[in-house]
Amino acid sequence: MCGAAYLMGRIIDRGTERRSADVIAGELDERGVTLHVATTRHMTAISCTCLAEDFDDVLAIVIDVARRPVFPPQELAKRRAEVITAIHQDEDNPAVRAGEALSALLYGDDHPYGRRPKGSIETLERIDRQTIVDFHARSIRPAVLSLVVVGDIEAQQAVERANRELDGWSGGPATPVVVPPPAAAPVRRERSILMPGKAQSDIAYGFTTISRLDPRFYAYWMMNNILGQFGLGGRLADNIRERQGMAYYAFSSFDPTFGEAPLVVRAG
Repeated sequence: MCGAAYLMGRIIDRGTERRSADVIAGELDERGVTLHVATTRHMTAISCTCLAEDFDDVLAIVIDVARRPVFPPQELAKRRAEVITAIHQDEDNPAVRAGEALSALLYGDDHPYGRRPKGSIETLERIDRQTIVDFHARSIRPAVLSLVVVGDIEAQQAVERANRELDGWSGGPATPVVVPPPAAAPVRRERSILMPGKAQSDIAYGFTTISRLDPRFYAYWMMNNILGQFGLGGRLADNIRERQGMAYYAFSSFDPTFGEAPLVVRAG
């Protein structure tokens, strides 16, 4: 349901049962606040930064957006068109195509890490408002909610205000997050994507590794920092770019979470 999750994140702040999209924008603008909604493979995060004196009011807006979105049909149509346009842009981007192709090779189309985070155009076109409403009811509920408050706010004030805004909200219990292990690869796999007219060529090379809770995490983390996490400060860029002049950039990334995440080497 990557497409549903991503689309929900694009429309969740476009009106609630208590506030229209214009009212939300106006209340935030009065306080100089911008609401950020980010959707990844594992979570939807709603965040913002405000003055301590505006904390109560802004928290009320944030929880209202998470708890009571109405997903107006006209906004759904608009955001779906925007996501489809973004997917078309991704298809014309060598870096994105390389990364997505690597994920598909490492995990396969049936694994959640092998699918495109934004979904496919075909899937998005089939998603209607009820699909988004049902997805929200299953996925955004108190049992799986984490609320983080950082700043010059008394802990008791934060707890009391959160309890007031969350009072009466119910939903299903939390269930364990299970990410299946990737299928073992018997041979080395490679895929080339021809993009005529592109001056830039991008390379993505990688391996499936470990989950975040694996006791070897810090050894992998340190190895990746030395290898190329910081771009020009790593061995990859020093060798491939600085010594050999073979690429504009070369780096590595390693970001394990619930499942066995990949160690990826990128060059362009």
